[in-house]
Amino acid sequence: SMLKIQGVGQIVHLKGQVSLDKEGQVVGKNDMPAQVRTTLENIQAVLASVGGTMADIISLTQYATDIQKFMAAGEIRKQFFAEPFPVTTTVEVVRLYHPDLLIEITATAEIPHDRFRRP
Repeated sequence: SMLKIQGVGQIVHLKGQVSLDKEGQVVGKNDMPAQVRTTLENIQAVLASVGGTMADIISLTQYATDIQKFMAAGEIRKQFFAEPFPVTTTVEVVRLYHPDLLIEITATAEIPHDRFRRP
């Protein structure tokens, strides 16, 4: 989608999410599909903590250390999103803050007021 019209709801901005487990360890070292899945699961969990779902995401910015490997993991991303898809920007970067991380995703979501809850 080229644009997504904002409705009436609580706008939430997620900090960059990466492929870390609850102990802060990298999941899927050298495995882009595993890191994409874990990163999206982490986004899903953060949104759920405030009453949101992946369908509430308005936009994504994705930073990948290898754009070809990231694009090849498209089937995994499709498991998390349905139409209308969030507007998305994908950027290839030299590296992320930890040398074993391959992907970082930031998200903005709009959660309807009747579902939104403060953490």
